[in-house]
Amino acid sequence: MKTIYLDNAATTPILPEVIDAVSSAMSSVYGNPSSIHHVGRKAKSLVETSRKNIAKHFNASAQEIIFTAGGSEADNLILRNAVTNLGITTIISSKIEHHAVLHTIENLLKEFDIVVKYVDLDEKGAVNYVHLEELLQESEDTKLVSLMYVNNEIGNILNLEKVSELCMANNALFHSDSVQGVGHFNMDLKKIPIDFFVASAHKFHGPKGVGFAYIKKGFGIHPILHGGEQERGARAGTENVHSILGMEKALKIACVNMKEESNYIQQLKNYFISELKQNFIGIEFNGSSESDLESSYIILNVRFPKEYGMLLFNLDLRGIAVSGGSACQSGSNIGSHVLHAILPEKEAEKTSIRFSFSKFNTVKELDVVIQTLKKLLN
Repeated sequence: MKTIYLDNAATTPILPEVIDAVSSAMSSVYGNPSSIHHVGRKAKSLVETSRKNIAKHFNASAQEIIFTAGGSEADNLILRNAVTNLGITTIISSKIEHHAVLHTIENLLKEFDIVVKYVDLDEKGAVNYVHLEELLQESEDTKLVSLMYVNNEIGNILNLEKVSELCMANNALFHSDSVQGVGHFNMDLKKIPIDFFVASAHKFHGPKGVGFAYIKKGFGIHPILHGGEQERGARAGTENVHSILGMEKALKIACVNMKEESNYIQQLKNYFISELKQNFIGIEFNGSSESDLESSYIILNVRFPKEYGMLLFNLDLRGIAVSGGSACQSGSNIGSHVLHAILPEKEAEKTSIRFSFSKFNTVKELDVVIQTLKKLLN
């Protein structure tokens, strides 16, 4: 049975070129970047070259890139520093953020005397920018806005430029979990002056367990992991050299091929939407995921007309890998916090599936999915 993988928002298959880069580094670049001998210096040089090359994709400087074990660690590093080191007393976020942000904010709220406010969302989960501006102007507190670039469940795209402008006009800092955006959309920091964002390599066909935090020049960052002076003192621990080199390779390929691949994947998504509408009565699309302009071309979140308790399981038995929400809560019985935040209770209780695409998917695969759904639902 051939697997049809449609859960690319959870993680992506690693590119062969990336596997080659990682494998080569594991066999030939075994030095510790902190060692002063030539073996260590070779590793250090390659890590720093990767840092420079990654920074160039965003019009950033190398010193603004801090390598981490992934997006969740990077979010924790930034949010904790905002409160403990940068004087932030009010955090403005939304209730549909990734748990790497929501749970971190919840823990900071327990530990420190801070205020947390949540911006209003419309029925599709879009940020109410008027309300955001009102929240920014409510007090003279030192504020941080934390809003994700692309929602991992419903694919909604945040207007980064608008939020950046609002934050600058109100002397607030702006952090964006951009895990679902990096490698899929261009981010030019000369045009959009975000203060902080995070990325994770496995979302753009790179290795798992490696990512980075972008921290605008001028912000001193204290580590949340102690025990060494790696990453300019921002993160203790020997650098994951081979994975960093793999991440650089994956990001380079993603950026070079972005236009061609995004067009292809968008066509796949549009075809799938059309087939769903033609073959199933009562289908709805959560968030703005049906939109070409307001949603990521990667993500489509489909709400079926009623609850089908075993649908995900039955699709899996037939070789079709999809998700009911984010991968981090796929084993949970509480359902999607994103859908519960934007849908009426009765609608949120219906079966919703997130289909997320990549350049490796084909129309033929989508036809198989449609036929399988017809057999399961009819």
